[in-house]
Amino acid sequence: MTRDPPNILFIMADDHASKSISCYGAGINHTPNLDRIANEGMLFNHCYVTNSICTPSRAAILTGTYNHVNLVMTLASKLSARLPNVAKHLQTGGYQTAMVGKWHLGEGVDYQPTGFNYWSVVPGQGEYFDPLFIEPEATKRVPGYVTDIITDKSLDFIRKRDKSRPFFVMCHHKAPHRSWECDPKHKHLYRDPVKLPDTFTDDYKGRARAA
Repeated sequence: MTRDPPNILFIMADDHASKSISCYGAGINHTPNLDRIANEGMLFNHCYVTNSICTPSRAAILTGTYNHVNLVMTLASKLSARLPNVAKHLQTGGYQTAMVGKWHLGEGVDYQPTGFNYWSVVPGQGEYFDPLFIEPEATKRVPGYVTDIITDKSLDFIRKRDKSRPFFVMCHHKAPHRSWECDPKHKHLYRDPVKLPDTFTDDYKGRARAA
């Protein structure tokens, strides 16, 4: 008996510390929906990454290769559109693919998202309010808060897809990358003092020795 291929939704948050997710027990935030994913799926309590920096980590996730192979080793590096990536591989298996949100791997024909049936990405770091989105046809400014817009675009692709085929969606949020601008409707959530981590005022002294 053959099973239908699974639908895949990959959600990426930018600079999102594990302690800001309540299933890790830090007591900073209450995140019931993320906790449900952890409870019904998998929670990593101890893991390693080959490169945790923004741009190189994105390249590693997309290509499945080390950064000396994909040549994305700094924040200023760009990912060649000619390289194989997970979306291209899934397309050959019949998947409908989409990339929405923060790309940060270069702009223009040589570096734009490839392997995606639909893509809509913010230039650079993107903006929190009324952000620009680069799409194959044009660059458009979309009114609203960036997290809501990225979510809505991802859901819109999922709703309008060919239901007879599986989908792969990469939903890459800008938030909570600094400058930490929340939607005004959420400002009331943190009126009480927020518990700060011990490293909040870390001046990076001794980091090289620890590494």
